[in-house]
Amino acid sequence: MHDLRIIFMGTPEFAVPSLEILVENKYNVVAVVTAPDKPQGRGQKITYSPVKECALKYNIPVLQPDKLKAPEFISALKSYQANLQIVVAFRMLPESVWSMPSIGTFNLHASLLPQYRGAAPINWAIINGEKETGATTFFLKHEIDTGSIIFQVKEPIYEDDNVGTLYERLMKKGAELVLKTVRAIEQNNYPLVPQPERGALKHAPKIFKETCEIQWNKKSEEVRNFVRGLSPYPAAWTHFGEKIFKIFKVSIPPATDAQLSTEPIRTDHKNYLHIRTSDGWVAIDELQPEGKKRMSIQEFFRGNKL
Repeated sequence: MHDLRIIFMGTPEFAVPSLEILVENKYNVVAVVTAPDKPQGRGQKITYSPVKECALKYNIPVLQPDKLKAPEFISALKSYQANLQIVVAFRMLPESVWSMPSIGTFNLHASLLPQYRGAAPINWAIINGEKETGATTFFLKHEIDTGSIIFQVKEPIYEDDNVGTLYERLMKKGAELVLKTVRAIEQNNYPLVPQPERGALKHAPKIFKETCEIQWNKKSEEVRNFVRGLSPYPAAWTHFGEKIFKIFKVSIPPATDAQLSTEPIRTDHKNYLHIRTSDGWVAIDELQPEGKKRMSIQEFFRGNKL
């Protein structure tokens, strides 16, 4: 049985349950590596990452390197004599870091690898209209998200899921998968399955603001998936006139004779706003005008006109 000394690497909220489940199950997390503190908000108040907040709660030492190849960071990392590193939602590691522990470094990725390698797997699975996704633990190697698979768990994508709801479920399932993986490593009894490279692989590249503009010339269902795949963050957006509106929720209205209309927009300026797509209409249900709060379409029309 391994006497595990674990270094945990992660930054956002998604990584917190994985760290908590290890500590609560009495695993020896000797240090945490997370992003440097950042000023946020109007007051530019210095804020800690969610993983740092969690580490401090459990009195775990925290390392916050600007550069992962910096000699002082490498030296500090070695001083903890960890034999296993765990990465959940962190930066790409140099080989000098991921190859350091004797057992290796494993990563939790929010997809069923080899599908949706990349920075935004939850978003792209929904945008592409998938009915199922999941989480994978795998050992790191040179090429990103390509190492041998240890365990996977599947998770359905429901019709009304958005990134927020699916993120919450995968965050919890991912933590359980991390614990399962550590237990198997501790018993030195775990599978190592090379990732298949056959078939069409779908990718999950980082999402930028320009990625999020709605293309109304797509089919209605594609537009609906696009919006829910970016909601609540970073949010799909479109122009109405000169202004940018974030769009958080849309639906496909029932077919009517008005479907034959060639107008690009239908609205009664009270209860509904329908936008034409390549094969019908999409109803805007929740939106956020520039400089204002998120609201329903009915709330919007009570104080605004298009």
